[in-house]
Amino acid sequence: MTVIITDAGFGTEDFTAGFTALEDIAADTTSVDVPSDARIEQLEGFVSGLTMVRIDFPSFADGRGFTLAKRLRQIGYTGRLRAKGHVICEQYTMARRIGFDEVEISDELAARQPEDKWETRSNWRDNDYQARLRA
Repeated sequence: MTVIITDAGFGTEDFTAGFTALEDIAADTTSVDVPSDARIEQLEGFVSGLTMVRIDFPSFADGRGFTLAKRLRQIGYTGRLRAKGHVICEQYTMARRIGFDEVEISDELAARQPEDKWETRSNWRDNDYQARLRA
């Protein structure tokens, strides 16, 4: 099982369409799983037809998923964007600012980092040093 994290807290999976592996992407694909070592060029011709992209984070120390998410938004992707895997609560603010809509973690990680730890980072729009400098 997995836990889906949004600004509202912990939730359950509500996306039932399933995911296509990136290497199997086709013109009629609507949702795709993207590994952390993918090249954004592999998605460029498909962004307009995609409604969900899930980017893998094999380790909390692997930041390539953040770069992929930023580049994906830069090339025009406007659909739902999910970080999946070993994302820790301290990375939630960065994930939301970079363009992710939600995070998917395992039940085991959710047990080690309960909902209240994630909720403290759900005010990601207001709690950043740039906003404090502008004030």
